[in-house]
Amino acid sequence: MIGSFKHRGLAMLWTKENASGVRPDLVERIQRRLSPLDAARKPDALNVPGFNFHKLRGKPVRYTIHVNGPWCITFEWEEESAMRVDLEQYH
Repeated sequence: MIGSFKHRGLAMLWTKENASGVRPDLVERIQRRLSPLDAARKPDALNVPGFNFHKLRGKPVRYTIHVNGPWCITFEWEEESAMRVDLEQYH
């Protein structure tokens, strides 16, 4: 389950179906990743083809799933919830 968001645009997209806070060309792919993230009860459940799921180095432990190009959804995991879910551009 998604417990909290770090990125306001993702929070608005998920809770209010308002996509104004994210790039229009990413909206559909983000939505296709947030639903499984919300349904997951452990991070490894997101290790599916196309997500390029992996653990990031550093503390606190964060995970990432690929969205498009350099864009990724990153998050921490507590109990059975994704926490501080963020949309980041890196690489």
